[in-house]
Amino acid sequence: AAERGPGAAYHMFVLMEDLLDKLKLLSYEEDALRRHNMRPLSRCPVAAPPGARGAATGRRRRRLESVRAAAVRGHYFALPTNPGEQFFMFCTLAAWLITKAGHPFEQPQEYDDPNAIISSVLSELRSFGRPVDFPSSKLKAGHGEQVCYVLDCLAEEALKYTGFRWKRPTYPTEELEEKEITEDDAELTLDKLEEDVVEEESDNEENFIDLNVLKAQTYRSDMNDITKQEEILQSTTDAAEWNLEVERVLPQLKVTVKTDNKDWRIHVDQMHQHKDGIESSLKETRGYLDKLQNEISKTLEKINSREKYINSQLEHLVQEYRSAQAMLSEAKEKYQEGSGGVTERIRVLSEITEVLERVKQETDEKGSSMTDGAPLVKIKQALTKLKQETIQMDIQIGVIEHTLLKSKLKEKSNMTRDMHATMIPETTVRAY
Repeated sequence: AAERGPGAAYHMFVLMEDLLDKLKLLSYEEDALRRHNMRPLSRCPVAAPPGARGAATGRRRRRLESVRAAAVRGHYFALPTNPGEQFFMFCTLAAWLITKAGHPFEQPQEYDDPNAIISSVLSELRSFGRPVDFPSSKLKAGHGEQVCYVLDCLAEEALKYTGFRWKRPTYPTEELEEKEITEDDAELTLDKLEEDVVEEESDNEENFIDLNVLKAQTYRSDMNDITKQEEILQSTTDAAEWNLEVERVLPQLKVTVKTDNKDWRIHVDQMHQHKDGIESSLKETRGYLDKLQNEISKTLEKINSREKYINSQLEHLVQEYRSAQAMLSEAKEKYQEGSGGVTERIRVLSEITEVLERVKQETDEKGSSMTDGAPLVKIKQALTKLKQETIQMDIQIGVIEHTLLKSKLKEKSNMTRDMHATMIPETTVRAY
């Protein structure tokens, strides 16, 4: 919970709230609870959540009040009330939700083995593809974030199986009554006043200014003012008539200024208001922050003193730990050296094994060639073929020798015949 943030301790209340809504959508009161004569789940107000009990003084009182306000929103499976009843309710709802999701599941009884029930529920939850990253012992208590998580996942699967779909909320349209703003002709607005002033200035600019006339008018006005002041010293006006006149003219003297959000004066007023609010809030908050700072500084001092005390008490253990760590580093270095030698020997062994396998392969090839009779058969066939060719060559040589001998004998007979011839024909003499 500390790793997930300060609000993780109250995540179970959010899960329980969602679970109650989903169970109501599945009509769990009619289908599950009435069948087993069980009471419906309801909110369980608790005086204070775990970790916030006991006497609270000073700064803890405010923290306890905020924690108590959050704990009032606790629900049935969020905090422990009756572990046996809560576990049985969990098993009953889990079995009903699994059956509602399309997987038949036997309803557990009061005297069944809790470990077997929890393992079967978690196996069904894993079959839906939901992760389970907590031990099964967390579910034995019958309350907590894990129980709310399991029931919430099973309720979602049941809603999916029944074909329920969340729809967008439809908000009713509120028709605002348009109030007819009636302008009072008797009221004098700022716009009208500005228009009158502009018209008077334009009229004065059209007329030519005469200095003599202007002096005469100023002299007359001064004289009239003096006479009027003398008359005012002794007023003859009736007070009742004066009040009536004031009441009659009063609506015409009202000046209504229309507010414009883009006007810089409004922004300045807002800035001043925010500044005053910040200063007033800062005065209250500064006291709390100063107190918190003092408490934190005192706590840090206590922590430092305790740390020094613990270090002084555990100094011999720290020395032993350092020596053990040094021995461990030495052993690691020796192990690395030994592992390096082992790897080198393994490499040499692999090379020798490769050479041995190659020699074995050559030996096997030579042995197979020596025991094979195919070359001997080939040699015998070659010898037989050579003998046949030798016989044929002998026959051819004999035929050639006979032919050569025959030709020699014929030539020799011709030469002897020519030598014994007495007369040589003319044709032969001419030829020579």
